[in-house]
Amino acid sequence: MAIERKKIEDNERNKLAQWLLEHSIGGKLHYGAKKEAALLFKVDLKTVWRIWSQVSHQRACGVPVQVKSIRKGSTYKNKLSIDVEKVKNLSVLQRSPMRVMSTNLGVSKSMIHKWVKQKKLKPHTSAIKPFLTPLNRLSRLRWSLNQLSSVSDGGFINFQTMYNTIHIDEKWFYLTKTKDRYYLMPDEEEPYRTCKSKRFIDKIMFMCAVARPIIDIDGTVLFDGKLGIYPFTTTEPAKRNSKNRLKGTMEVKPIAAITKEVIKASLIQEMVPYFKAKWPQTANKNIIIQQDNAKPHIKPDDPDFLAVANTDGFKFQLVCQPANSSDTNVNDLGFFRAIQTLKDRKPARDVEELLKNVKDAYDEYPPEKLNNVFLTLQGCYHEIIKAKGGNNYKIPHMNKDRLTRQGMLPDCIQVEEGLVRESLDFLQLECEIQNLGDVIEGMQQVGINE
Repeated sequence: MAIERKKIEDNERNKLAQWLLEHSIGGKLHYGAKKEAALLFKVDLKTVWRIWSQVSHQRACGVPVQVKSIRKGSTYKNKLSIDVEKVKNLSVLQRSPMRVMSTNLGVSKSMIHKWVKQKKLKPHTSAIKPFLTPLNRLSRLRWSLNQLSSVSDGGFINFQTMYNTIHIDEKWFYLTKTKDRYYLMPDEEEPYRTCKSKRFIDKIMFMCAVARPIIDIDGTVLFDGKLGIYPFTTTEPAKRNSKNRLKGTMEVKPIAAITKEVIKASLIQEMVPYFKAKWPQTANKNIIIQQDNAKPHIKPDDPDFLAVANTDGFKFQLVCQPANSSDTNVNDLGFFRAIQTLKDRKPARDVEELLKNVKDAYDEYPPEKLNNVFLTLQGCYHEIIKAKGGNNYKIPHMNKDRLTRQGMLPDCIQVEEGLVRESLDFLQLECEIQNLGDVIEGMQQVGINE
């Protein structure tokens, strides 16, 4: 029977030596004693022979029996131990990359990698978040509380369904990325990519509009929530001949300056008419269009916008989300990143191909995923309320795909009534201290039983 080899500590060695002495007569072991000791202490037979040799030698020299390991230096176990205090004393700049951290800790880079695999060290990617002023925090808290419904149910309050809210935002899409990673076969030739200047890669700004999809209980998509992605481009004749086209050929060019007039014209002439045409007939026609606070955006009370929007039975309300709060817009929260990934999977050699790739990516994005982003938005509102308007939180995850498979995906996220009451008291107190009565003025009354 094979005995499992293992490294034993000095105290175990001495216990084995004591056992051997007790089973010896006149300095000799009886037949089979070494094998019996190997089985009893679960060590190799050669280990027993070595220990008995040390015992016999020490007894012959007349010294007390004391068996020690002949290994020199630190043990493998000691090498794997991490100095917690030494790690905590390092600044964050001394902890990245692994080579720098290994030098500061006096260990190898592979040891840092082992600690990460053993979860003794936790990798973390730090992203800079917008700086919030006290007024920003109060505005964010007020905005998040306004997203709650007016009904309390069993100690919890639901967020609004958001089926009548359209999120619009702008984003630059570039013709290509300055750096990309590919996985090639060893004998394949590496791609060779060139451009005249990495600082001036062709790009186009798009205005994206999305609403929450309407999905039936059996999974049928009744309304996909995609209300268009609108490029800010113009068509101009070519000024001179080139190898690509003749002079006078009509070309698509990005608009050089995105001004308030450009956005206003796109909103009134393209977006609002398309919103009305695609909006579900049975849905609420009192629609909220949410935008950020960029300077080129029009004001909510713009008379030209209201004259076009509030017709045909529709009533549009233009609202501005809190300042420095990209986490309150579905586009910035996850939708832009998703269609950017889909767009990067297709090559583009000119502006027209870039336009096609972006629109294809927008159309390909599943409505079910877009609905998940709206639930994530409600989760962010919940975290904002918990953080009293702050943004020092992690985007919450709730295993939406698993809940969808089980048919348990909620329509709205719930907030504890006690948390809402506490946040309302905090908001009112802070507004009184800072003399900001206009911040809390007009807040919707959420459903809390007095």
